[in-house]
Amino acid sequence: MKVRILFAGGGTGGHVYPALTIASELRRKMPDVEILFVGTNHGRAAELAPSDNYKFIAIELYGFQRKISWQNIKNIWFTFASFWKSRRLIKEFAPDVVVGTGGYVCGPVVLAAALAKIPTLIQEQNAYPGITNRILARFVDKIALGYEEAALRISAPEKTVVTGNPVRSDILAIDRSAGIAEFGFAADRLTLLVAGGSQGAHSINDAMFEVHRSFADRTDIQILHVTGPRDYENVKQSLCELGRPFDDPAAGRVIKPYLHNMPYALAAADIAVFRAGTVGLSVLTARGVPSILIPYPYAAANHQEFNARALERKGAADVILDRELTGKILVSHIESLLSNRAKLASMADAAKSAGKPDAAKTIADLTVQLSRKSN
Repeated sequence: MKVRILFAGGGTGGHVYPALTIASELRRKMPDVEILFVGTNHGRAAELAPSDNYKFIAIELYGFQRKISWQNIKNIWFTFASFWKSRRLIKEFAPDVVVGTGGYVCGPVVLAAALAKIPTLIQEQNAYPGITNRILARFVDKIALGYEEAALRISAPEKTVVTGNPVRSDILAIDRSAGIAEFGFAADRLTLLVAGGSQGAHSINDAMFEVHRSFADRTDIQILHVTGPRDYENVKQSLCELGRPFDDPAAGRVIKPYLHNMPYALAAADIAVFRAGTVGLSVLTARGVPSILIPYPYAAANHQEFNARALERKGAADVILDRELTGKILVSHIESLLSNRAKLASMADAAKSAGKPDAAKTIADLTVQLSRKSN
C-alpha cells in the first residue's frame, strides 16, 4: 500500500530545507512514497519543492507582524480560511502522516490534520521554539527537536525526541582535500569560511574589511568570504583600495557573492564566521567546524542567539552579538583561535559531538512509524 506524506512549513528556507531533506530520506526508504508540499506562493517552498520534483499546493497565508496593524486583521481571516482549505486538501490527499517543520504555514495544516485524527509530527529546528510549534505541541503525536534546550519550552516530554536538525547527505560526502582543491587553496593553511546567509550580512561584511587588512600578509590562514550579492561590489572595491587581489587563492583570499558549491566550502573550512540560523549551524556541527557566531539580531523571538548560546555552552563556538561587532573584535576572536590550536581542536571536537548527521534518517523513521499507525 502506497504511503502518502504531507509536508507543511513556513516561508523561509530555514523551514523548507529541513522538510526537503526529510522527504529525500523518505524517498530513499520508500521509493513509491507519495509526497505533497503545502506552502504559500510567496514562500520558498513554491520554488524549492517543485525543483526537487515534489507536488506543491499553495494556500494564501501570511505571517503576523509584531505590531497592531490592518494587515494582522486581514491575516486572521487568511488563517481561518487556510484552516478550512487545509481540511479539504487533507481529505482529498488522504495523507498517512502530516509533517510540519515550523512557521506560520505549518499551523493551520497540522492542526487540521491533528483534529482529523491523522498522525502528525512537528520538527522544531531552534533552541527557542517558535510560537506555532509551541501551540501545535499540544495536539500532535510526535515532536522532533533540533536542540535539547527546546524541550524546556515544550511541555510534552512523552512526545519529544531530540533528533538534531536534518543535514543533506552531500554535506558529509566531501573530504578536506577535495574542498581545498575546489577553491585552489593551499593544504597547509587554515581556511576561514565567512558567510552571512544567502543574502549576506552587512555587519559581518563591514567587520571583514579589518580582517582582510590585518591578515593580508599572513601565510598561515586563507579566507573564503561569501559576501551575498548586495555587498559584493562594495567588498571588492574595498579590497582594491587596499591594493589586495579580491579573488586570488594563491594570495589566500577568495571572495564570492554566492556559493553553489557550499559542501566543498564546508569541507575546506577549519574556522567559520556565520550567523546562527538552524541550517548553517546544522551543517557546521555535522562537519565539526569550530565557529564564531554572530546571531541575526532581528530573528523572531531572538532565536538565533538562543541557538548560538547553546553551541557556546558546549564549547563549540564563540559568540559576538551583532550590536557589539567591530572589525577589531572579530580580528581578536580569529587571532585567539589561530594562536591556540589546542582550543581550536577542542572546539572542533565539541562541534562534532553536537552534530546529528543522522537526524534526517531518525525523523524519517519516526514518520514511517506514525504511518503504520494510520493503516
